[in-house]
Amino acid sequence: MRNLRVAVIGAGMAGIASVIKLREAGIDDVTVFEKAHDVGGTWRENTYPGIACDVPSHLYSYSFSPNADWTHTFSPGDEIQAYFQEVARREGVYERTRFGEEVVSLDHTAGRWTLATTGGYRDDFDVVIAATGVLHHPNVPDLPGLGSFAGAAFHSARWDHDVPIEGRRVGVIGTGSSAVQITGALVDRVSHLTLFQRTPQWIMPIDNTPYDEVQRRAFRDDPALMRQARDGLGQAFADHFANAVIDADSPAMALIEEACRAHLEGVADPVLREKLRPDYRAGCKRLIASGEFYDAMQRPNAELVTDRIERIEPAGVRTADGELHELDVLVLATGFRSDRFLRPIHVRGRDGADLDDVWAQRPSAHLALAVPGFPNLFLLNGPNGPVGNFSLIDVAELQLDYTIQLLDLLRQGAESVEPTPEAAEAFEAARVEATKGTVWVTGCRSWYLDDRGVPAAWPWSIDHFREVMQAPDLTQYRVTSGQAVATARD
Repeated sequence: MRNLRVAVIGAGMAGIASVIKLREAGIDDVTVFEKAHDVGGTWRENTYPGIACDVPSHLYSYSFSPNADWTHTFSPGDEIQAYFQEVARREGVYERTRFGEEVVSLDHTAGRWTLATTGGYRDDFDVVIAATGVLHHPNVPDLPGLGSFAGAAFHSARWDHDVPIEGRRVGVIGTGSSAVQITGALVDRVSHLTLFQRTPQWIMPIDNTPYDEVQRRAFRDDPALMRQARDGLGQAFADHFANAVIDADSPAMALIEEACRAHLEGVADPVLREKLRPDYRAGCKRLIASGEFYDAMQRPNAELVTDRIERIEPAGVRTADGELHELDVLVLATGFRSDRFLRPIHVRGRDGADLDDVWAQRPSAHLALAVPGFPNLFLLNGPNGPVGNFSLIDVAELQLDYTIQLLDLLRQGAESVEPTPEAAEAFEAARVEATKGTVWVTGCRSWYLDDRGVPAAWPWSIDHFREVMQAPDLTQYRVTSGQAVATARD
């Protein structure tokens, strides 16, 4: 059986899983390339006050490495980062990772990928697995005068912990998940908090119940109990949320909307309440979960500003009504460029195909995993995948199990495997058609939507995703062996 050399790009959640899953499958020659100096991905980079995951902790854990010691139903970011570090240490991921090595190019020649990094490293690999993440490149708004601000200004994903916050005037631009979490965490620490809102968000109430020591000990003593908790959370998450958003007219979606409306009614001031009320359906944008945000916005030192930002000045933010909102610290909670994926890595595939050209209109991948013309290249949580409504850990694990089945073709002698253009086009056509029934197309602007207004997401159920990932339909793939080219069949 052929030995494969595999490069994994990124040592976040999916990169760690890649090393472990590949080794379990007997693929041991694996090198991880990580541009930073530790594992963890988004949980390494996002350290802002209040950061937490909006997927229950026991569900946002590897199926092969449960954690009995989560402190809350939705645990904070530092616990999640510590969990990934612990798994990576235990499973030997650190030893396989080249830290501080940012990949700059991938070139497919003579049946292999030549990988080059900023540090001058250059080598050939049979397979590349891109575990580069989705919400990775900060979106910094082009605000006039931003560079003139006299105080400290930074993106939420680049939080400057050297900047004092206590008793200061803090402005937060944005109303996504990060802004909501930051607002709840800071309002009682600052003298004044100003939230600049372009678009109001629906907020789903959550009860972030802590796990006490008795519960954690029970999980440690009985792994079956922890598995039962994970499975139960997964089913509930699918039934009450993941499968609701893909059917805009479902009873479950109606219950979500009712809960969000009732939660908003808890804002006592009718003027503030109406400023916070969206004019679109709950779930159209990524639904935000918080039990603290509305309380935080009703604090006497909290202010909601809905006038358009005209410019940034040395003293603060000037809005279109002419008012200057004086600030000491300005936080840009303005999200990420969710269409980057592998980019800015320069990727050249078979016959010199340039991924930038292939993705010139928008990124796309067959089953959110592979791109025609780019053999032996697999993208975990790739374009149009289940980023908006499932646990990305479950998604990555399912994609890895599927990918390893394709790698078995290579281990058995095939030179390369890639989806056919016809299969990729058919998948994309079916996906676009299926998005028409989702709540994401009911009348809002969101980062889910591509340049056509089509949600760049998986529009089917998690059960359907599991079914598709169970085994590759080899009629959808082009397999090469030496000079021979064939479309593989079951």
